[in-house]
Amino acid sequence: MIELRGITWNHTRGYLPMVATAQRFTELHPDVTISWGKRSLQQFADFPVERLAENYDLLVIDHPSIGSAAEHDSLLPLDELLPAEFLADQAANSVGSSHASYFFAGHQWALATDAAAPVSGWRPDLLEKAGARPPESWSKLLDLATRGLVAFPGVAIDSLCHFYMLCVGLGEPPSLREDIVVSPKIGTRALQMLRELAKLAVPGCSEHNPIAIWESLISGNSAAYCPFAYGYSNYARSNYSAHPLRFGGLVTLDDGTRCRPTLGGAGLAISSRCHALSEAVAYCQFTAGVHCQRGLYFDAGGQPGYRQAWVDEGINLRTHNFFRDTLPTLDEAWLRPRWNGYLDFQQAAAALVHECVWRGGDAAGTMEQLSALGAGTLGKETA
Repeated sequence: MIELRGITWNHTRGYLPMVATAQRFTELHPDVTISWGKRSLQQFADFPVERLAENYDLLVIDHPSIGSAAEHDSLLPLDELLPAEFLADQAANSVGSSHASYFFAGHQWALATDAAAPVSGWRPDLLEKAGARPPESWSKLLDLATRGLVAFPGVAIDSLCHFYMLCVGLGEPPSLREDIVVSPKIGTRALQMLRELAKLAVPGCSEHNPIAIWESLISGNSAAYCPFAYGYSNYARSNYSAHPLRFGGLVTLDDGTRCRPTLGGAGLAISSRCHALSEAVAYCQFTAGVHCQRGLYFDAGGQPGYRQAWVDEGINLRTHNFFRDTLPTLDEAWLRPRWNGYLDFQQAAAALVHECVWRGGDAAGTMEQLSALGAGTLGKETA
């Protein structure tokens, strides 16, 4: 009997589809068993992949960790293990830059089995009760927030992703120049905008991640609208919640420019220490393939990374059109840096942004700190 161990993150979307695909794979390959462990959403974002790879054969990972994983030889390059036509099909069916986000230094390090980005979400019944509708612009979003109806995730990593989103919307993608993270003018404006919204958000948002925000919307009777949080199709399913949410795109800034979110999602990778390589490769190909992605993976609560699943009529019917209504937003999503060392920058930068947005820090001073943090580390991307 061949036994493989995998690690994913602790939510229906992250855990159950891996368990279901592992069970089905064992039924097709009786000599193989795959067990899945889970870690928190925060650990998914910042726990070093190289440490996970020491103990697991299969890893569900976040793409900003790719540079570090490649530098430490933690993962196996899938382009050397999977058929070229299979990878070409994965690229052709990518949701936005999901597939490309795991390509680094000339190799494909993971398969985009899950796609996500911040999208808007709301409780139709609560908005209707308030005589309101999803806002289309930043100024209308602020108007809705003054009524105590708006919540959005404010934990450090999400605050940083919101900051990225606004910098891109204001015309300057961050972390693309060698001397600064983003210009002081654009960065200061983005921080000020976030802080203005944070002051109007319902209490408690500063400590909530996206899962907590969506859970609060389906279970509470106060906040009715979230302008941006990583989308979870589970909360749009009638069999998952008594109050299924509706999801859509992001607001425009007041000059008419639509906000572009920061790409998320998850990729399935193989540890360089994997002891049963052919079986691990076969499982990855099975899980990322169109048949599984449009079927078992979604049925088990997953959020597929394969584009055909996102435009599937049956899947959209079962999720109140979550996938169809958010796909344009994911296609526009901005790709975070992936160079080795970025995760250290991300963790420190997130703490600075969180302090400024939610604790009243000085925006201009925060930009000086971010610039000092990024000095000497920017411009190292190797696609």
